[in-house]
Order: sequence, then C-alpha cells, then structure tokens
Amino acid sequence: MNKMTEKLKLNIQFFAAPNMTPQTFNPDHVMMHEMKDGTLLNNFNEPILLDIMQNSKIMQLGKAVDMGGKSEKKFTYWADKPGAYWVAEGEKIKTTKPTTVSATMRSHKLAVIILASREYLNYTYSDFFNVMKPQIAEAFYKKFDEAGLLGVENPFVQSVAKAATDAGNVITGEINLDKILELEDKLLSHDVDPNAFISKNQNKTALRGVIDEVTKERYYDQSAKTLDGLPVVDLKSSEIKKGEIYAGDFDKMFYGVPYPMSYEISTQAQLSTITNADGSPVNLYEQELISLRCTMDVAFHIAQEEAFAKLAPAAEVPVA
Repeated sequence: MNKMTEKLKLNIQFFAAPNMTPQTFNPDHVMMHEMKDGTLLNNFNEPILLDIMQNSKIMQLGKAVDMGGKSEKKFTYWADKPGAYWVAEGEKIKTTKPTTVSATMRSHKLAVIILASREYLNYTYSDFFNVMKPQIAEAFYKKFDEAGLLGVENPFVQSVAKAATDAGNVITGEINLDKILELEDKLLSHDVDPNAFISKNQNKTALRGVIDEVTKERYYDQSAKTLDGLPVVDLKSSEIKKGEIYAGDFDKMFYGVPYPMSYEISTQAQLSTITNADGSPVNLYEQELISLRCTMDVAFHIAQEEAFAKLAPAAEVPVA
C-alpha cells in the first residue's frame, strides 16, 4: 500500500457520517420511487466520497481538515517548527515557540444533474446509487479540481493558479531541464521545498526529454511517475493546457467536506442547462425521463501563496 493510498484511507475518516442509516430502512429492498430525496446514506456516501478522493488532485495532495459538520471552520496550522540548539555543559537549553497561524475555510455547494430513464425508479436504492456512483464522483472531483487548482468557475477566493501568479512565481517556456529547475528555484527563493508537480498526460513526451545533456541523467521517471524525484500527478481536464506544469508544497493546501451528500429525483422538471440534440430543452415529463440532482459541499484554502509556481507555454501571458 503506497503512502497516497494510506493517506486517503485516513482522510476518509474525517468525512464519514456515522449512524446515518435508519434502522427501518433497508436500501436493498426500498425502491427509488419510494425514496426520491434525502441525505445519501453513509454506506453509499462513503464509497462515492472515496472515489472522489482517489481521483481529485486536491484531495490526493492537500491536507484534510475536519469541518466538524459546519459550513465554516476556523483552524490553525504550523507556520514553522520548533528549533534545536547546541548546548554547552551546564548551559540553559534555549526554547522556541513555534508559530501557528489561524485560518478560516468556508464551504461552497457543488451540484450535478444526471439524466436517466424512468425505469431507474424501479431500481432498489442500492442498485441505483451503485450505478450512479461513477458519474457523480467524476463530476464532483473534476469541478473541484478545476476550481481549486486552475481557478475555473471558482467560488473560492484562492486557487493554485492565482497563488502562483500573485506570488510572481510564473515562468514561461518549453518543458526542458532548464525550465524545470527554474520552476523549482522560484519556490526555493521563497524557502519553499516543493513536494509534487501537477501536469497533464499530453506533457509526457516533453517530460521524457528532460535530460541533462552533460551527464545524460533523465529527470523524469515514467514508471515511478516522478520528476526530479518528486511525484507527478496528471490532471484530467481540458482546462489545463498542454505545456503547463505546476509545482508546489501541497502541504500548504487544505480542503474539507462538512456534510454528507444530498440528492433529489425529479420526474416533472424542464431543464434549462441540458438540451436535446436539436437544441430544445429536456422535458422530463414529455420524454419519460428522470433527473438525479446530487449536491456536495467542499471547502478549500491555500495557506501560503509563495508555496506554488507555474510553468506556462511561451505564448501564454500570465493574468495579473
């Protein structure tokens, strides 16, 4: 079991909703037409959340905060650590008080609407959400990552992309050894040690060319998914451009999930954001469809803007 898997298994404990299942409700026997709305039972909330955590780059790399079932959470984190000192015989040992910083995270609501045939109302609760789980999870982790990492349709005041820009840690150019070292040096100039990179699958060809021309040392290990010895995670989103790479100390990125997911099924609505092939609105009643609306609350916080840097393609001009 690798460290990332261990971390995800530990973090899921923050977000479990114990004692959620009513004693009189058996999800293997109750049909969906009998349970069209409510809070998702924990034995379904947890596996969907685990799927999200296993795929979200924010949740893979960042640090989880227990929101305590609240939409807003004040928490503290270490800005530095206690120091050690050389001590002469009989000399008093010096003491240092490590610095802690207070921060507040506020959650925002994510929602997804999934269309399905009316036949799904005759599925049991268990079968229904087992079928829907991959679609729900993918919609949530993609949207959360695009907001928190790239700043796309972002309800939070921060993002990794904005932090890198505000800190002056954006460089431009092609992916090569000089640019990767320059990207790391941007962070080192702020006394920040990077612990991971965020890239995309299309960058692998260029990353294989990150080689020291003198020693012929390859800095990218495709089998281990490391660059200069640090893990590389690929963000599956069309919003990250080919040639973009982010580096950072992702221990300075925090997230939280305050509540279990909620859902509601509609059979009557006309949907304004989903259209048919001919461009007309989807009318559930007329087309004998149902829509599942699922909502999830997530919080996000960046503790130090200088902890993140970005390599952008040469044609891209950073937005101030």
